[in-house]
Amino acid sequence: MAQRIDDLLDLVAAETGLDDFGDPSFRDGLERVHDAVAATADLTPIGRAVFEGQTKAALANRAKTAAWERAHPGLADERVTAPVFVIGLPRSGTTALSHLLAADPANRSLLGWEAQDSTPPPETATYRDDPRLHAARTAPSVVDRLNPGFKAIHHDPPEAPVECTVLLAQHFASLMLSTMYNVPDYDAWLLDSDMTAAYDHHHRMLRLLQSRCPGRWFLKAPVHCHAIDAVAARYPDARFVVTHRDPTVTVASTCSLVASLSGTFTETDHRYTTGRTWSANLAAMADRVVDFRDRNGDERFLDIAYPDLVADPVGTVRAVYTWLGRDLDPATEDAMRAHTGRNRQHKYGRHTYALEEFGLEGGAVAERFEGYRKRFGIAAETPSTGGHA
Repeated sequence: MAQRIDDLLDLVAAETGLDDFGDPSFRDGLERVHDAVAATADLTPIGRAVFEGQTKAALANRAKTAAWERAHPGLADERVTAPVFVIGLPRSGTTALSHLLAADPANRSLLGWEAQDSTPPPETATYRDDPRLHAARTAPSVVDRLNPGFKAIHHDPPEAPVECTVLLAQHFASLMLSTMYNVPDYDAWLLDSDMTAAYDHHHRMLRLLQSRCPGRWFLKAPVHCHAIDAVAARYPDARFVVTHRDPTVTVASTCSLVASLSGTFTETDHRYTTGRTWSANLAAMADRVVDFRDRNGDERFLDIAYPDLVADPVGTVRAVYTWLGRDLDPATEDAMRAHTGRNRQHKYGRHTYALEEFGLEGGAVAERFEGYRKRFGIAAETPSTGGHA
């Protein structure tokens, strides 16, 4: 494996003209995910091409970032100050809330094009007119072409925020990779990993991206829950908005998302493995948030109930702003209402799912999350035999 990774690095170095990929600790995750993909992902030829292209793109962005840092030593003086992280279990409204917050131009979001093609860093004056944004809007999407129904489950347009999983995947320590490929051994390794170096890379990228387009970061990713200690250590002044939804629904919906996305790149039915792996992933996320808050208190956290977010999205943002000591001005409120009008739930179709599709039983899932539900007063939403989101 080490020789294969060396060959891959040599290939990227030849294509970019750069051979410094930054902190070499990324190799551990790269080797782990490559081993897992080879062992259990059962990729189609298209799947293998996507995985290879994704890996090379991540390495290329690392190398370009390292080169930019060498040429601009002043980056070391950049500080990421008081970021706000939207976290919560997957399928609990984190995407909807982060997209809504991005409607406020005063908030610094992480957009997909800048996360994946980060140098030169964007500039404030041309941020919404960057050629990379235009390229992202017109680039063909493999998922859209092969699995057009996936938009009904999850969709991040190029001008909308993406999860921090994109940055963590450039350190090959990200559950984003697990949503695309059946790699349960990689998942198990990741959940037991020290994420310090991964969040050092995350910080490095935010520092770069804000250097010419500053602002207070509003970031999101459910996977921050499983690494909450590392996040808080890297960003000691961070604050966290946590969305909460019935775990029997979030587990079923997450499994459906993973099965649909990973199924784009394989012809093997991995649904039962998906059920076991992702119910464990979500349980670990919930447990770690509860444990962190039991040890450190709730002062840095604002809890948002999913039904409240759905019923009154702008009112939910107003509550977030009040908690942060900010006002929601009329123009920003109008922009957010316009956003909700353009992006109503089920815009691309209704997403249906059932725990039983993934070998899971509602009572067992509910029991596993009982402590989490009681801790945050999470109400039952729909029967565990089905749902929509």
